[in-house]
Amino acid sequence: MVMTVGDKVIYPNQGPCVIGPVVKKSVDGRLVSFYQLAPLDGGGGGVFVPVDKARAIGIRQLLKRSEIPKLLGQLKKASRSAGNWKQRAMDNAKLFASGSAFDLAEIVESLTELSETKTLSPGERYALDRARKLLVCEISEVMGETRSAAEEQMDKALKGRKAG
Repeated sequence: MVMTVGDKVIYPNQGPCVIGPVVKKSVDGRLVSFYQLAPLDGGGGGVFVPVDKARAIGIRQLLKRSEIPKLLGQLKKASRSAGNWKQRAMDNAKLFASGSAFDLAEIVESLTELSETKTLSPGERYALDRARKLLVCEISEVMGETRSAAEEQMDKALKGRKAG
């Protein structure tokens, strides 16, 4: 994947970022090139990713506009989450690390479903909120709409699951 300044990409666990200039830094006495990524979630800060490791880290392009209906459709499907919290936490950590929007949708769907039958632990509540935020940010960037409009689409899809 060729990345250029101004491209928007997904950085796992950070969400959508815009690529800034390539910066050279000295690491162990040798010059290494880094992409400077600026998260688009409004949280500020930045991330430096070695150019030669970007793919291995899981940096990916944003979803295509045509993939958003499939993503929202996944939120309507019933999921199977692990019975105990420890297994759910391990499963969710793997899903977050993948950087896949469809894996984030799986977290949102399963934890939303679980929250309807029991109170989520603080860790699970955080995971749900984080996955929702990352998904909303990507949907809004891809569709060129506000975050609240993207969130409404996601909530509508989740409600569709209940009715279905």
